[in-house]
Amino acid sequence: MGTYLFRRILQMILILIIVSAVVFLLVRLLPGDPILMYLTRQDVEGISPETVAKMRHELGLDRPIYVQYVDWVAHVVTGDLGNSLVQRRPVISDIKQRMPITIHLGLSAFFIAVLLGIPFGVIAAVRRGGWLDQVITTFGNLGITVPIFLLGILLIYLFGLRLGWLPIYGYTSPFEDFWLNAKQIIMPVFCLAIPPITATLRLTRSSMLEVMRQDYIRTAWAKGLRERAVIARHALKNGLIPVITLNGITVVIILGGSVIIETLFNIPGMGRLAVEALRSQDYPVIQGVVLFTSIIVTTSNLLVDLTWGWLDPRIRYD
Repeated sequence: MGTYLFRRILQMILILIIVSAVVFLLVRLLPGDPILMYLTRQDVEGISPETVAKMRHELGLDRPIYVQYVDWVAHVVTGDLGNSLVQRRPVISDIKQRMPITIHLGLSAFFIAVLLGIPFGVIAAVRRGGWLDQVITTFGNLGITVPIFLLGILLIYLFGLRLGWLPIYGYTSPFEDFWLNAKQIIMPVFCLAIPPITATLRLTRSSMLEVMRQDYIRTAWAKGLRERAVIARHALKNGLIPVITLNGITVVIILGGSVIIETLFNIPGMGRLAVEALRSQDYPVIQGVVLFTSIIVTTSNLLVDLTWGWLDPRIRYD
């Protein structure tokens, strides 16, 4: 196990280096000049090329790209992600402020997806061909095809504007006002959870159907075990192995959806921070957001691999 963890951690570091290098290069290929993004129109008209060149030198944007990258990595190792080109404050402070919001929404959507998707998938498999299976399968087909931005707009119109039941924007910490926070995150979390719920229940159903046809399940039935015992003790654990793999991808889906949902519901999380940074070509902020997102994704994939060993004793980490 120790050797496996060491090898996986080295792989994670290599992936982070590759991702950060690619993003570092791509954001600098974007058209426009970040120096001019936070200047007013009057400043742009009156500023001299020498002043712009001086500002670019102060921010280190006039150096070769590889020099900028090595310097950025050296600071990242010490916990310094640099300063925002637009806001002129440390990037790490913005991430510390917004990361908990995205984690709150993401974890809520993730747990809802697991708590609803797996039971629904199991029920659909056990009651294959029945009306429950048809209802759940129809919901899964609809949920996986509806764009979450369109779903969010419909929810805002219905429950926010027409009925006035829920607030349509903003975020309040649950430690400040728990009930207001609960009302504010209902629609965003629902939108984030729909794709993973439908994907989880569809995969759980197909996996359980395959497991239920195995010989050891027939033997369990022949021994006279109750349905609950057959499902819980024999079928479910093996049927969940592909679903656990999907959960690693679910983290990516939720993080990607948070960019749209946080912008749509005006939630000050990491997704909205990334959109704002892209609009203003704020290089350090973009790099910091991508780095932290990559860390979350690679860590979740490692946890998925470790969970395999618990579900399937045949897996050995040598």
